[in-house]
Amino acid sequence: MTKLEALEYQPFEEIKKNTPDNKEFWLARDLQIVLQYSEWRNFKKVIDKSMLACKNAKHLINEHFVEVNKTSDMPNSAIKIVPDYQLSRYACYLIVQNGDPRKEVIAFGQTYFAIQTRRQELTDAFNELDENNKRLVVRGHIKQWNQLLAQAAHNAGVITNKEFAIFQNAGYSGLYGGLTVHNIHKRKGLKKSEKILDFMESTELIANLFRISQTEEKLKIDQIKYCEMANETHYQIAKKIRNAMIDIGTTLPENLPTSDKSIQTIEQEEIKRLQDSQMKWMLDE
Repeated sequence: MTKLEALEYQPFEEIKKNTPDNKEFWLARDLQIVLQYSEWRNFKKVIDKSMLACKNAKHLINEHFVEVNKTSDMPNSAIKIVPDYQLSRYACYLIVQNGDPRKEVIAFGQTYFAIQTRRQELTDAFNELDENNKRLVVRGHIKQWNQLLAQAAHNAGVITNKEFAIFQNAGYSGLYGGLTVHNIHKRKGLKKSEKILDFMESTELIANLFRISQTEEKLKIDQIKYCEMANETHYQIAKKIRNAMIDIGTTLPENLPTSDKSIQTIEQEEIKRLQDSQMKWMLDE
């Protein structure tokens, strides 16, 4: 996300709230202001259309549009009921889709909630995978991000093979409490021909994906041009991720279990399973 996009989406982030069990939601009254609807009755028409769209999509309206009416003090000790809704991300997505397209902020909202909804869909799909397939997905992402990191490191002055090895060690050292690639390789009991990343389970792979992606971004943002600075950046980003894991209380990377099955083995098994499945369909025709 660019800095400009971050500014455009900031209003939607600022009004986002969380339930006690950490589920995000937005209040309709807050969203009304951000989307520049001066009157509730006009915004309520958009909500009504969105509820209909929700129903037509076979979703339960009361799961996405939760009535949370409030009371407001009036003169002479009177009390006024102020209607409001607790909206899910999907409800907000439907609202901006049904909003006034002439408003620039509506366009920003459509993009923001489309991205957020897609991210959640991907997260849900990922969580439904078994451990082996999670490993395949994350390892694939790491391969792509490592290519981007290599390019960013090259632009930052990391040129020779020796410099790349030092740069790589800096990242692992920060994340693994001072352990180098050689140390980690030895600790996991791997052969010289076996890659560390290919024997990590999904939790450890995700920690390394975060290290790689954040370092790539930081090298570009800071426009680093010296090899030593690139190494220090890689180390410091990885160390901060490690410190965050310590603060949270999760298992540190070097203490996570090593899989006895490589990524390549899993790929071969999944391909064979797919081929067998296709053969059954052909025989059934």
